[in-house]
Amino acid sequence: MPANRTEQVLARLADLTPRKIVAELDRYIVGQGDAKKAVAIALRNRWRRQRAPEGIREEIAPNNIILIGPTGVGKTEIARRLAKLTGAPFIKVEASKFTEVGYVGRDVEGMVRDLAESAIDMVRHEREHDVEDLANDRVDERVLDLLLPPPTEPAPAAPADGASSVFVVSPTGGVTQEHDLARERHKRTRDKLKQLLLDGQLEQREVEIEVSASAVSGMDFAQQGAPEGMGNFAEMLEQFMPKRTKKRTVTVAEARRILLDEEYDKLINHDDVVADALDRVEKLGIIFLDEIDKIAGGKGEMGGPDVSREGVQRDLLPIVEGSNVQTKYGLVKTDHVLFIAAGAFHVSKPSDLIPELQGRFPIRVELKSLTEADFVRIMTEPENALTKQYAALVAAEGTELTFTDDGIAEVARTAAHVNARMENIGARRLHTVMTTLLEDVLYDLPERGTEAVKVDARVVRERLKAISEDEDLRKYIL
Repeated sequence: MPANRTEQVLARLADLTPRKIVAELDRYIVGQGDAKKAVAIALRNRWRRQRAPEGIREEIAPNNIILIGPTGVGKTEIARRLAKLTGAPFIKVEASKFTEVGYVGRDVEGMVRDLAESAIDMVRHEREHDVEDLANDRVDERVLDLLLPPPTEPAPAAPADGASSVFVVSPTGGVTQEHDLARERHKRTRDKLKQLLLDGQLEQREVEIEVSASAVSGMDFAQQGAPEGMGNFAEMLEQFMPKRTKKRTVTVAEARRILLDEEYDKLINHDDVVADALDRVEKLGIIFLDEIDKIAGGKGEMGGPDVSREGVQRDLLPIVEGSNVQTKYGLVKTDHVLFIAAGAFHVSKPSDLIPELQGRFPIRVELKSLTEADFVRIMTEPENALTKQYAALVAAEGTELTFTDDGIAEVARTAAHVNARMENIGARRLHTVMTTLLEDVLYDLPERGTEAVKVDARVVRERLKAISEDEDLRKYIL
């Protein structure tokens, strides 16, 4: 049975029909309707599988997808937004990195371990959010103890002959022991300090705290070229070493951060986090394999880099097919992890992949190259459009930045023109064009005052004319 939180995530998928998923993706990504439709169906099938009869549920394999298209058309963004939409563990891996060392490349199982780490971080963050208020209250009390240590209680020793406790008589005739008065004074002072602490007036006050000192901190197992998993060995070794502490003098702000981590460790059951995370990986995990075209070799070619590429494909095959991968948290089954591969396939073709791997990616979608009209939509329609991002940056300086329709059209025309004349990098060209266009504005902003900045077609042409027309200045574009 899925863990409670994984069940909640799956329950959220019940409301995400394929049409709703595509509508959510449309908020951030322009066009590419075929790709959005394919990933929406694959995502909905995960919820459908959980509702299938138990006898056939394990037999339903995920619909792994290959997205084929040039760079900058939205392949990675579709996968990333899909994972964020569902709260699924997600990692992006460049397939070409597995060819870096030797003939058979690096340990491809590492991507599953990275996915498990991503899930652990995700679940722990959710648990921390649940206990955030309680943890902050405890931290405040501990900080107050550091600022004003509690008074020492008198030793409960029997008084000697003739000795007597000290009593204080109040004006009203009440009799109180001296240490009771000390506790009352301490409480009044503590209440005043607590108010100052909550008001943020003590953040720079220095306090002395005890922090754990790692017994293996001097050993670096994660050096370049070290075998895979040596970092995990260091963590396991640290668990068996005696715990040591050392005193540090830090500000209250820094002490709050350190103590908050300690309180989270006390309030959150790590075993529950691990169980929930691994369950979520197996049922909801998404691995995005980018640049898969870089490991596709030509048919009939022997030797050279193609040996390495085919070796990587054969190493990937059992992971994609479904296998048990050992992580430091336990075994992870990849049978129902969704794999989304992507590549430009300018030189090679999907059919250049080994047949076994091709069969594990039954859904293939071709993404279209972006046009000038698409660039106009990209700059205006998405919630994270570039024009909105730069307007927010300029607004931080107290200035208003506006783009006219003809100004946006001219930026789109310039980006499309440069893409056609140089390397076509899709929507990423808009970033380089906008950076060049607004470079002087962003540089002069602090001193130029709060006069509004208006970008129209004339401004765009003036600032980009030399760069867009002179081949020798193409380095300033990218």
